[in-house]
Amino acid sequence: MRTVPDGVKIIIERSRYLSEALSKKLINHTALAEYIRPELEQLVFKKVSTGAIVMAIRRLESDLTPKYSKSILFQNTPEMLVRSGLTLTIVQRTKESEDAIRNLFINRVKGTFHSITIGSSEIVIAVSSSLTPEIARHIPQKLYISQIPNCALITIYLSQNISDTPGVYYFFLKSLAWEGINILQCASTSREFTLFFEEKNVHRGFEILSSLFEKPMKKPV
Repeated sequence: MRTVPDGVKIIIERSRYLSEALSKKLINHTALAEYIRPELEQLVFKKVSTGAIVMAIRRLESDLTPKYSKSILFQNTPEMLVRSGLTLTIVQRTKESEDAIRNLFINRVKGTFHSITIGSSEIVIAVSSSLTPEIARHIPQKLYISQIPNCALITIYLSQNISDTPGVYYFFLKSLAWEGINILQCASTSREFTLFFEEKNVHRGFEILSSLFEKPMKKPV
């Protein structure tokens, strides 16, 4: 049977927002205790007083230490690139779709954009919207899973050794999630992290990401 401290730890550590705010001493203990009490009582199968929860929160707070910080993650403000006028096409991964993608690369049109993510059963194709008819000519509709027009992306250029550091992607994603900005797809390499948005959200998304650093930067295409 779970104890009150066990239940408090489960609830708070399950939420990255609560864990981070509590580790920075930004949350009122009594208010937090009242907030989590209904869920806690379900976990421990009994009524729990606010005082008992507050005590458990205080003990947990002393053990919560973020494993990352902006100063550790980023010595310099990363460059970011914004690109709009894209369409995301998700198709089944088959030999037919793989061959079609190979042809797209061979016949690449100058000035257009390609980004392809290949999963075990799906392929996500992000291209300049002008190329969507080309995809339709090569990949039959029966292989389409979905297609999302009017998309945009933000690519964040990371430092050479940042892939070895925990918390890199969380640093960006938590702020977008907190502001209710939906991310359609993510793609990454060792030094690039790309987020795909609906075009209506990309400007706000860029503002939020830029605000994480002292000096906003912009390199639109």
